[in-house]
Amino acid sequence: MVSTLTKLVSALLVAASAAPVAAQELDASQPVQVFRASADVVTIQASVKDRRGRVLNGLTPADFEIRDNGELRQIVSLRADKDSPLSLAVLVDMSGSMRSEAKIALARLAYAAIVSQLRQGQDEAAVYIFDSELRLRQDFTSDLGRLRTALDDFDAFGMTSLYDATAATARELSQRTGTHKAILLLTDGLDTSSRLTPSEVSAFSSSIDVPVFTVATVPSVDERQMLEASERSSAEADLRDLSDWTGGKFVFASTVVETVSTATTLVQELRQQYVLAIEAASANEWRKLDIRVKRKTARVKARSGYYGG
Repeated sequence: MVSTLTKLVSALLVAASAAPVAAQELDASQPVQVFRASADVVTIQASVKDRRGRVLNGLTPADFEIRDNGELRQIVSLRADKDSPLSLAVLVDMSGSMRSEAKIALARLAYAAIVSQLRQGQDEAAVYIFDSELRLRQDFTSDLGRLRTALDDFDAFGMTSLYDATAATARELSQRTGTHKAILLLTDGLDTSSRLTPSEVSAFSSSIDVPVFTVATVPSVDERQMLEASERSSAEADLRDLSDWTGGKFVFASTVVETVSTATTLVQELRQQYVLAIEAASANEWRKLDIRVKRKTARVKARSGYYGG
């Protein structure tokens, strides 16, 4: 069973390396420390599409260009196996802001569409729910029957620690061995009580190569309100930035058709990601990654960096 959100976030804040650390009680008086996660080899999950949004298949290492802090790096491996199993952490917002029947219905519909795309006995998924704390609803399993009933009980209540919950879930998912890993976040996008900022969460998730795909399950009227609120605070990062910086994606799901289509497409896109690897830099610092494909029409989505050393 997953620890409480407070303990998990505390462990994230004091992490000084990729090694496990003991959970501590969160001390609000202490400054937030830099996330660290380093490795000898850096893996990069990359989605590549053309200008029309179509997936580009058949690319080779020669088609990619990876710069690490501006320095051109050699690609030591590339995988593009659509049959590789998925490891997904489905993170569901059950805070008070999700109490409306419309939001609950859309979240359940999106979840059902996600599960319908998984392969029995091959792909694995876990279900986490959160309000002010993170809870494990269903541990990682390849049994689709166990996954299908995970959201039967949907009791929305409490404050929303969206960003803290995302960081804690990323840490849990980083322990899995699947080639294609991702968080699928179902939420109305409102955060009321997180200690962490979107920038801090994206730095941590990006550093361990855990993309965050966000499905905003909100009716159309709330979609407009959400965009307007984001524009008013344009100087600050938000959930859309978090998804983008981790190599994920932010999408709205405001109707039945849109919700099913969106959730289904996200899982299909995950299967078609390229997984590249480069040698990690020895410098003990944050390293910015820039991944490109040598075609004018190509658009790449991937993690924004990692910690060297």
